[in-house]
Amino acid sequence: MKVKVTEEIWKEGNMYVSYCPELDMASCGESVGESQKNLKEVISINFTECRKMGTLNQLLQDAGFSEDKDNVLLARKELVSFSPLEVGI
Repeated sequence: MKVKVTEEIWKEGNMYVSYCPELDMASCGESVGESQKNLKEVISINFTECRKMGTLNQLLQDAGFSEDKDNVLLARKELVSFSPLEVGI
């Protein structure tokens, strides 16, 4: 089974942070690629441990996922735009 999630990446100092808002999970690395790899690992470890405890379905349901016709789990909402926004104060 596959899960489709959003990945946000930003730079903090000399590190890159990868964040998955649907699952509220994050990781970091010294490069964009390393932070992406580490986030996938964090998600995979969490899914594995939840499966062992019998709580994976509840985690996915609580996060708002549903299965599509191709057996891919999708969140109820989908990010369609992400860009910096400047607002005067």
